[in-house]
Amino acid sequence: MSDASTHPLLDVLLAGGARAERLTASRIFPERTAEHADWPRWADATVVQGYRKLGVERPWTHQAVAADLVHQGRHTALATSTGSGKSLAFWLPALSAVRTAAAAATLDPGNIESAHVRPTTIYLSPTKALAADQLNALERILEAAGTRDVRVATCDGDTSREERSWVQDHADVVLTNPDFLHYALLPNHRRWSRLLKGLRYVVVDEGHAYRGVFGAHVSLVLRRLARLAARYGEGSPTFVVASATTAQPAVSAARLIGVAPDDVTAVTEDASPSGRRTVVLWQPPEIVGWRPAAADGADGARADAEPETGGSRRELSVEEQTSMRRVAVAEPDPWALPADPDPRPTPEPDPEAEPVATEAPPEHPRRSATSEVADLLADLSAAGARTLAFTRSRRGAESVAQQARDHLRHAAPDAARRIAAYRGGYLPEERRELEQALRTGDLLGLATTNALELGVDISGLDAVLIAGWPGTRMSLWQQAGRAGRAGADGLVAFVAREDPLDTYLVTHPEAVFDAPLEATVFDPANPHVLAPHLCAAAQEAPLRSEDLAAFGHPDHVRGILDVLVARGALRRRTSGWYWTHAQGAAGLTDLRGAGGTPVRVVEQGTGRMLGTVDAASADGQVHDGAVYVHQGTTYVVAHLDLADHTAVVQRRRLDYGTWSRSVMSVSIEGWDEVAEAAGDPASEGESGRADGPGHDLVTREWGPITWGLGPVEVTSQVVSFQRRRVPDMQVLGTEQLELPEHTLGTVAVWWSVPEFVLRAADITPEQAPGALHAAEHASIGLLPLLATCDRWDLGGVSTELHPDTGEATVFVYDAYPGGAGFAERAYDLGATWLRATRDAIAACPCSDGCPACVQSPKCGSYNAPLDKAAAVRLLDAVLSHAP
Repeated sequence: MSDASTHPLLDVLLAGGARAERLTASRIFPERTAEHADWPRWADATVVQGYRKLGVERPWTHQAVAADLVHQGRHTALATSTGSGKSLAFWLPALSAVRTAAAAATLDPGNIESAHVRPTTIYLSPTKALAADQLNALERILEAAGTRDVRVATCDGDTSREERSWVQDHADVVLTNPDFLHYALLPNHRRWSRLLKGLRYVVVDEGHAYRGVFGAHVSLVLRRLARLAARYGEGSPTFVVASATTAQPAVSAARLIGVAPDDVTAVTEDASPSGRRTVVLWQPPEIVGWRPAAADGADGARADAEPETGGSRRELSVEEQTSMRRVAVAEPDPWALPADPDPRPTPEPDPEAEPVATEAPPEHPRRSATSEVADLLADLSAAGARTLAFTRSRRGAESVAQQARDHLRHAAPDAARRIAAYRGGYLPEERRELEQALRTGDLLGLATTNALELGVDISGLDAVLIAGWPGTRMSLWQQAGRAGRAGADGLVAFVAREDPLDTYLVTHPEAVFDAPLEATVFDPANPHVLAPHLCAAAQEAPLRSEDLAAFGHPDHVRGILDVLVARGALRRRTSGWYWTHAQGAAGLTDLRGAGGTPVRVVEQGTGRMLGTVDAASADGQVHDGAVYVHQGTTYVVAHLDLADHTAVVQRRRLDYGTWSRSVMSVSIEGWDEVAEAAGDPASEGESGRADGPGHDLVTREWGPITWGLGPVEVTSQVVSFQRRRVPDMQVLGTEQLELPEHTLGTVAVWWSVPEFVLRAADITPEQAPGALHAAEHASIGLLPLLATCDRWDLGGVSTELHPDTGEATVFVYDAYPGGAGFAERAYDLGATWLRATRDAIAACPCSDGCPACVQSPKCGSYNAPLDKAAAVRLLDAVLSHAP
């Protein structure tokens, strides 16, 4: 162990040395001293005085540089660390502009322009919590400045009609989110004409959060906003994209707002002070003496939520979730085990706590990250340390908070009462009450999803626990930045799940500490995303030929418009493209990919709404008979009404959990045409490359190995669910369900291996399914090293004879409609990807495969069959043909 032991809280984690073997690596990041600059000359003196009263005597250098760029009208990407005061860089020019205009109107009241065109600002955040937090910060600045002539307000789906009307008529600064822009402001832009006419600045906070399909949607919303602002005002507004430290911030910001990278200036030199931060990598212990639960035949095995399937002799496979999309309520740590080696009171049953019955269970599986983090959170809270514990899902946040409270209920009851969960799906007032309690110190420990990863101003935290890889290095360091904010020392512990990527990272610390950050990946040209936004733009104002370049390459945009016209969505006239339908076009798409109207979870008898579940996950999460957990309280779903988007639940104390199962099939779109082209002697090398990612089918050859990238159709249907007793996970029964079938059109990468290559690698027909299945699992686990995704963003299928390719094939697909760019990244880096996969499997010390290498916690085929050794031979054979 390194000198990380110097941190005073590390001994709490190590339990006086009893847990010392769990710490695999550590690093101390030294403190950073501040570098200051003078206030810009153009800054309003009253606003500056307000900042000074709040303790900001002089801005940090990066704040002053960025603020000056914004004031000059330069699109700016500000990418510095958590807690580096990025907000001053955009609020200083925004507030100064309003104050200057107000002063001009006072000095020359007869000037019509000065009286009626006040500069306005729209601030966008990915969460309502962050917008509310920024409103509080702005009000503190204005109160300290003693000024009443700047009118600021939040406006979102929770805002009343009367408040919204006031904002439309009077607000200088409007804090909202992309969803409100898309559904309310842009479709009703005439009512917002005052705001749009004066729009000078658009602030996009937490820009790194806009990735994948969500990022593509938000990019197009911003382009629609800029278009309308230009129509009402004298030109497009200046954009400020503030984000965590990331690779290529100017390029990402330019793609987000729809301009050339040269039109964006990046500010990345962080001049804020930072306390010393100790970061440790933590691997939970093996569970000695563990035995798999008795299973009811094959039905006793584990089916899980991630859309990974395969390894069987048929394409139709079994999995848990109905949705192929990324689902926020998916289980974060399905490898959770009931055994607890620590001498603590037995916690309440955890519905996630379950062993996995496989054909060859690992001799010594490790304790779950969820249970481990619950213990660490309890210990840190008992020691008086204010701690955030980040989990991978809503269910994980509830589980960690409940287990931590149970651990402390007798030993430290006061601390137990000061631990809570925070996640999406809570009602707005409940979320804000928790945020305030954490700020004031009324709460000591908070188990949260990534909802608190973003820039809500919660300072003074002593420690951060991260249960499982959060998906990207950007997210890891953003979460870690919560510890030791405001210049204090902080402690961060990354706790590995029993997962190929997590295990790789805690045993290869250089991949965490020394690897470069990722660039955000999103594709605004995705036709599934672009088409509905073109309809929305046409409804807002007819689309002209000169508008097309704002939405992408004009030829590509025109091609999509032609399809929309042919389908009757738009009408073409010589003057442009028109939306002629009575209903609004904004409802054609869901920015967050949730797949429709969220399902409300309502308590029977009281009518109290407990929360919401994404429509895409409702079939698998709140079907009739499902167990639903809210703040540690268990409920049973009495009835799911899909037409009314309501799940009625009854409160009950239970000793079991439920797990749904679904069937799935995958087909390649347009394969016949490519197969015919491949048979043409004139076609060589790579064929069918699309104008944009994921639009057409692409293939290439590595000798006998065929790689493909293109559209696929994934069909799934929830067909049954199991009740399993906790903690021993005995199957209590299986019930059939009658729920609708769902189809996902997305983009996949795949590689196919002819039979003679398998035989040359000494892989028999009996071993082939297990080899392919194991390679599929490990490759999905390792892809997040190369793309800004995590395995929740991906799905997979493996089969020894796919009906389209006619060969053994492994598929990995984006779990979003139309794709998200991840499969394309895998296709472009195929050799690097498979080499990392092969090395991770080969380096694992287990004999037959384990959760750290080839077993998947989300496997729909119960992790059977799997053949670790054959998977290594298979990947060696494939890589031997790599160029």
